[in-house]
Amino acid sequence: MPLQTARTRKFMTQSIRPLCRCFPALTLAAVLGATLTSSAIAQETAPSRSNVVAVVNADPITRKTLSDQSIQRYGTEVIDNMINRHLIMQACQHNGIEVSKQEVTDEIRRLSAKFGLSMESYLQLLKEERNIDPNQYSREIIWPMLALRRLVADQVEVTQEEFNRSFVAQYGEAAKCRLIMCDNEAKANKLHAQAAADPDKFASLAKQFSEDEASASVGGLIPPIRRHSGDTRLEEVAFGLKDGEVSQVLQLGDQWILLQAVRRIPASSPSPQALPAIREQITDRIRDEKMRSAATELFSKLQQEANVIKVLGNEELEQQYPGAGAIINGEQITLALVGEECIKRHGEEVLEGEINRKLLTQALRQMNKQVTDADLHAEISRAAVSYGIVNPDGTPDTEAWMEQVLSTGEVTRGVYMADSVWPSVALTKLVEDDMVLTDADMKEGFEAAYGPRVEVLACVLSDQRSAQKIWEMARDNPTDDFFGRLASQYSVEPVSSGNMGKVPPIRKHGGQPSVEKEAFALKAGELSGIIATGGKYIILRCQGFTEPVVTDPAAVQGELVRDLTERKMRRLMAERIEDLREKAEIDNFLAASKETPRVAEARQ
Repeated sequence: MPLQTARTRKFMTQSIRPLCRCFPALTLAAVLGATLTSSAIAQETAPSRSNVVAVVNADPITRKTLSDQSIQRYGTEVIDNMINRHLIMQACQHNGIEVSKQEVTDEIRRLSAKFGLSMESYLQLLKEERNIDPNQYSREIIWPMLALRRLVADQVEVTQEEFNRSFVAQYGEAAKCRLIMCDNEAKANKLHAQAAADPDKFASLAKQFSEDEASASVGGLIPPIRRHSGDTRLEEVAFGLKDGEVSQVLQLGDQWILLQAVRRIPASSPSPQALPAIREQITDRIRDEKMRSAATELFSKLQQEANVIKVLGNEELEQQYPGAGAIINGEQITLALVGEECIKRHGEEVLEGEINRKLLTQALRQMNKQVTDADLHAEISRAAVSYGIVNPDGTPDTEAWMEQVLSTGEVTRGVYMADSVWPSVALTKLVEDDMVLTDADMKEGFEAAYGPRVEVLACVLSDQRSAQKIWEMARDNPTDDFFGRLASQYSVEPVSSGNMGKVPPIRKHGGQPSVEKEAFALKAGELSGIIATGGKYIILRCQGFTEPVVTDPAAVQGELVRDLTERKMRRLMAERIEDLREKAEIDNFLAASKETPRVAEARQ
């Protein structure tokens, strides 16, 4: 079924993103995960969930574990969002406002109809285009929008005068003008003198001297100026000019401008049949603009007047208020509720990490191995050295490394240790007995790093028929210049297309065996066959071979062993975790519960 994707994308930009601006310093997800009624709010504070979210080889992962781990990673971010959510919930309760499930559904249906879509198709498009599922859309976008409209209803009524001004701005008389823009007054005055002396030269002066590039290229022509649509001074000047007349110099911000009137554009008169839709469109736009402004003021007032105690993340307060995440105007947001919100937003991602942790723990136990504090410290030291964070004597500066890791504030020391350091050490323990550098590894590693490379021109095609045609053309005109022009015109690969076919030299053991085999079989000036790889068709023209920089492997033995060990260890680690997952019996109940999304459900 065809979906009006472009129009809907435009709507999303116009209607979803502006809603974000209603909430100062918040993302849209920060706005509300609010429920629709007071009774639903009460229910959400005491969630009832299955105790087990996954089973890994008969070893369960509880919801409590997932909640704790999710809070550790995302709790601070989520609690800030929940505090703002609770403030607006309290405002709704204080004012006796409840937004029903039916009202939410009706609003989604109304928005869907604007674009000629069914509600189901519209929600599906939101999921595909914006990764917003139906429940999230109802809960975090539509509910707050309706609730805010209710809370600021007395401030967002659209008056007839406001409608009339907006109608004139859209359909009223317009002044078509040319513009010259300058960044200093002296230059503007000089150009004004020339334009006033000979108005017919205004377009030429705009092309030569105006600093507004968009209009300069068309002789200073700018979009028609309408009343009530922008800067009133500019409008007064534009509508005060006769055709061909040049204005005085006008300062706007840090720019000085001149206008020349071209002609007047008469007002348009929409048909009577179109007027109802136009009235609705204009009224909705004015209301939304007023609602954004009123909502911003409302949030600022709620935040200023609220008594908020943010418990999570403050050790002293956590001891004073056990089990609380925050207290807003005397009402408590429990840690259990914070955990559920974290699971709702990030649970699948965190659970995948916990499943992997469980697999690694089980594998270590089977091999009678364990991760010690000394192992963790050694891994931190290794990471510091690999990134060049060392002391003057060459030893790893682990404190400086940790400061760098934690400097963004996006991760805590505990999370870094749990999600990066511990898994790396655990996998190293699991594969260390398999880590052996063979003579073949050393030979391949030396050839890849220091061996000769083939300098080539390349042309990459997306289908075999085109490749055959280009190959025949290259064969019949065997010069580098002609091949380069073919690559520039036909190659679908940006580097070869943008550089007349020139690509980085090809080395052995670089991960493209079919390309490498063909390239190293060529002689300078020879054309390869058509190489089919990765869904593409590649043609090479050999330009020769590079000379090896190092010919004696012994001269780079230490560096080569270090690099190859690191590379092979990483490969073995990736293979081991993949093997553990393939052989494991994993039941992920959290993921299974989300496979069939509900459409526009009010209770979240």
